[in-house]
Amino acid sequence: MSVGVQGYLRRVNRFVGKLVGLVVRCLGSWFPVFGLMKHTLKKSSLFSEITASLQLSVPLASAQLAQAGTAFIDTVMMGLLGSQILAAGGLGSAVFSALLIITTGVISAVSPLTAEAHGSGKTNIVGRVAAQGLWLSLLLSIPVLLLIWFIGPILRQLGQAENNVILAEVYLRAVMWGFLPGVGFAALKNFVAALSQPRSVMVIMLCGMIFNGTTNYVLMFGKLGFPALGLAGIGWASTISYWLMFTTLVFYILRQPQFQPYNIFPNLRYFDRRIFMGLVQTGWPIGVLAGVESGLFTVTTFLMGQLGTVTLAAHHIALQTAAVTFMVPLGISFATTVRVGQLMGQGNLRGARLAGFVGMGIGATFMGMMALLFWTMPQTIVSLYLDVNNPDNADVVQMAMALLGVAAMFQLFDGVQIIAAAALRGLKDTRIPMLIGVIAYWIVGLGSGYWLGIRLEFGGVGLWLGLAIGLAAAACILSWRFYSLIAATKKI
Repeated sequence: MSVGVQGYLRRVNRFVGKLVGLVVRCLGSWFPVFGLMKHTLKKSSLFSEITASLQLSVPLASAQLAQAGTAFIDTVMMGLLGSQILAAGGLGSAVFSALLIITTGVISAVSPLTAEAHGSGKTNIVGRVAAQGLWLSLLLSIPVLLLIWFIGPILRQLGQAENNVILAEVYLRAVMWGFLPGVGFAALKNFVAALSQPRSVMVIMLCGMIFNGTTNYVLMFGKLGFPALGLAGIGWASTISYWLMFTTLVFYILRQPQFQPYNIFPNLRYFDRRIFMGLVQTGWPIGVLAGVESGLFTVTTFLMGQLGTVTLAAHHIALQTAAVTFMVPLGISFATTVRVGQLMGQGNLRGARLAGFVGMGIGATFMGMMALLFWTMPQTIVSLYLDVNNPDNADVVQMAMALLGVAAMFQLFDGVQIIAAAALRGLKDTRIPMLIGVIAYWIVGLGSGYWLGIRLEFGGVGLWLGLAIGLAAAACILSWRFYSLIAATKKI
């Protein structure tokens, strides 16, 4: 490892150590927010809600882990092709993932609207919401596909290296054909989950992960008579996997009798303007919020690219690892939206408040354990992506380990903020959380990251510290808003 990198990391470690102490002190004053509930709840109510939440959360979190597992396998296989492919493939993956997250964020409005209609017994509305969600999926996908096709000049304007851009385009022009089924699958997944039937989604996504990994190997290296496509093979494998999962879920819904009363696919023949606009009005702030959060990571990826291939590769390793753990609170967040939405449909404000905080508590517990793992086993984690004993990878390994130390700090905040936003989504409160996200992620997070990483020359670690600060601000404000909004609703 170069002397310059060693000195840089020593300076960063001293700074991070001081910041960790500050975070610990802040947590001590922040967690009493969750304790506000304990004196007003009966044990039976608490345990019942934990059970109900886990019954939804475990399959949905498992499904999201399968999705993250697919991206993880893609990243590992990119690493087999070398650091250059890993950096360029990571750039393309970041672009595709950001666009998919934003679009499925809008589509996630299917969940609270379906959950509320289901909770209030409006069977005819449930099927219409799902059908209009599929139409919205199609309309949103068309401009995104055009953007992906012409993304090259945009990446160059953002300062990305020419070799990285060329390779990223190869990947994106293969994976883009899976975008539409990916969004359509999200719409149907939200419908199924809102009816408290998430296990099918879990099974389908787990099978999709296995299929994707196998197809990666076949298409990358040209097995079974196929040509060796390299990085493009990873993109095509993902496209095939998205189509397979979508068609499987469609077939499952058609075949299962519990979904027949909702008439989803017959309802596709009709355009319901009121429900469609309801999805748009509820969903666009969710999409913007998802966009500003994923955009924070995407812009950070672009800034990392300007700092060099070593920093970009290390960033992708740390980001992909954090993305895997994030899938669990993301799955919990879907369950929390459903629980809060169903209880609000029943007019049960007390139960909705409990459901929101139970979801946050479960997510915080899991992410706290992941933070310890990141902090104590960084080299083991990095070894999953690269050969840590290869001297050529030394700088990337050390940089990735430093970034994982910072990632350990924001694990807890990242989990709580996504679940708090989901609890507010169950209340159909999406516009104010969107504004909170813009301020927390872009002004606080990106601003502090740019100042620490570029101005103070902490480099990649400084940019990641900014991510931690932005996520902490979002977690505190969103969780407090949920508590305040429920309290205000109860008084009306």
